[in-house]
Amino acid sequence: MAHKAPGKHYRKGISLVKVMEMFHDDATAEDWFASIRWPDGKPVCPKCGSNNTRRKANRKPMPFRCRACNKFFSVKYGTVMEDSKLGCRVWAIAVYLLTTGIKGTSSMKFHRDLDVTQKTAWHVAMRLRDSLPQVDVPFAGPAEADETFIGGLEGNKHESKRLRQGRGHQGKAIVAGVRDRPTNQVSVKVVENTDGPTLQGFVRERVQQGAVLYTDEHAGYKALRHEYDHSTVHHSVGDYVRGQASTNGIESFWAMFARGIDGIYHHISPKHLNRYAGEFAGRHNHRPLDTIAQMRAIVSGMVGKRLRYAELIA
Repeated sequence: MAHKAPGKHYRKGISLVKVMEMFHDDATAEDWFASIRWPDGKPVCPKCGSNNTRRKANRKPMPFRCRACNKFFSVKYGTVMEDSKLGCRVWAIAVYLLTTGIKGTSSMKFHRDLDVTQKTAWHVAMRLRDSLPQVDVPFAGPAEADETFIGGLEGNKHESKRLRQGRGHQGKAIVAGVRDRPTNQVSVKVVENTDGPTLQGFVRERVQQGAVLYTDEHAGYKALRHEYDHSTVHHSVGDYVRGQASTNGIESFWAMFARGIDGIYHHISPKHLNRYAGEFAGRHNHRPLDTIAQMRAIVSGMVGKRLRYAELIA
């Protein structure tokens, strides 16, 4: 049958109805989390690393005991879910929502769909963003490097917050990004400014020396011509594609990021911008995978991480 729908037609998605059937109670969701964390079926103590463990059916919420160190633990212990009062079913559905929200998922949607407070929903979403796996770098290239500016128009701001002087990008947060063409993987990071040392250092960390590199005419990239096979396009004069040289791929990623900010999040604090940028990069990089594979990747990324609410708002 001819494919007529948009998107990655080879991907296998999961409907909301199917998700509710998969995680019909906390027990089934807990077993799913456990199967990902301990794929061989034997729980491993997160404190001492021993697999000499046993399950105690009447020991809730810590059903496992380590015979080596006598520590009681659960599938949540040692992950971003630690100390959460939410059941595993709620967490599994939250993973699904973050995975399938192509342009992002607001805390208000989490609040309504998970039947939790908006404060709890925001905390859950932030912990899941920290769990999204990021790609290994440096890229072999050819690669595209570019930066984008995040922040509202000065004319739309309250008088007390409006810049008294300056135009253009002043007062905005900056996100730098690199896209590897062969793999279509991206790596992003919030940077302080767009001077040469900052942008060049960002590229060196993410692209192998000597690789083919494409950028726009920004002066901050010029010195890289001594270390890379560097070609540029000059947007200021309408030059967007010249042979193989272009930054259209990374700019397409920026466009998706911008639509998510404008349409879903509306405003992102510079304090948390790295997490949101990482969310879009992680979802972009895992887009070719089936939905269940994307969900499993997030769950795998939960282990060994912790984000307390007090740390989040500090």
